Amino acid sequence: MTVESMRVWQLPTFGLENLELARRHVPRPGPNELLVKVAAVSLNYRDKLVINGELLPELPSMPFVPVSDMAGQVVELGSQTRRFKVGDRVMGNFWTQWLDGEPPRAMLKHGLSLGGPLPGMLAEYVVLSEEVAVAAPSSLSDEEAATLPVAALTAWFALVEAGKLRTGQTVLVQGTGGVSLFGLQFAQALGARVIVTSRSHDKLARAKALGAWAGINTVEVPAWAQAAVELTGSDGVDHVLELLGGDNLRQSVEALAGSGRIMQIGFLDDTEIRLPAIPLQLRRASLQGVSVGHRRAFEEMNQAIDQHGIKPVIDKVFSFTDAHAAFARLEQGPFGKLVIRVGDRPSP
Repeated sequence: MTVESMRVWQLPTFGLENLELARRHVPRPGPNELLVKVAAVSLNYRDKLVINGELLPELPSMPFVPVSDMAGQVVELGSQTRRFKVGDRVMGNFWTQWLDGEPPRAMLKHGLSLGGPLPGMLAEYVVLSEEVAVAAPSSLSDEEAATLPVAALTAWFALVEAGKLRTGQTVLVQGTGGVSLFGLQFAQALGARVIVTSRSHDKLARAKALGAWAGINTVEVPAWAQAAVELTGSDGVDHVLELLGGDNLRQSVEALAGSGRIMQIGFLDDTEIRLPAIPLQLRRASLQGVSVGHRRAFEEMNQAIDQHGIKPVIDKVFSFTDAHAAFARLEQGPFGKLVIRVGDRPSP
């Protein structure tokens, strides 16, 4: 490596208005680490919360580089690395300590995740432990691969790893953000039918073009749970990807089939959740919190993406210098993922 300095977006203090473009020395990898030239990053709602000083169990050191999702190319190896070689395309596993099985206790206590409290990816070069790095799907561009580490793995883990999704089941996803659209694509590829809820006719039409079985406009049909039950011939849905929180859980329970599952993922409406106990009991239903997933599931998901030809839905790609515009678009509710290209040109 001959490059000595790089550009980063950093926070000297919390608040999106304080996000600034700066220069730093390019880091050097330790014995078991990789130096990665970042090609693209993608934004998650979580990134906005972190930037505003919310959500984190431990505060990061300042100045802090935000954003969790990245895809890039290995350009330098530590002296003891074995899993990758120079030139490999990789992403970072969000929960750095969670490789398989149950989450380590230290992870639950300290929340050691990329993009807060650990340093993030909104930089031209980053260092990753080789155990944290995951090979990018060969069928995806860098911009597409950058969308996977948080949103895609959350949807996959909820449906496949935790939910044990089966062919012929019905999945309901809420909204048309990154997690919901990945949930739609994964469920459809694995033989399930998908109902999408949204406040927008246009977004529902676009979801149906991606393969959604049905859509419910929650502005026109506020009692969307009843509509979902009617769509399924009074059976109800087998899986709900719950993105709103608050009182929305009441309808998620009412929409369930017997032994159905609610995967609590987001809290766009409220960080508190409220739901009726009796319908949950009568349906013998499950409510499970989901927060991304482990490295083994990430690797299996990438194999499925290549196998099924799944292409992430990207709302818009921004240049590296337009990070503030990308976060402004995040506030507007994009259809799919927002990507910031860090390299000079899009990958083939």
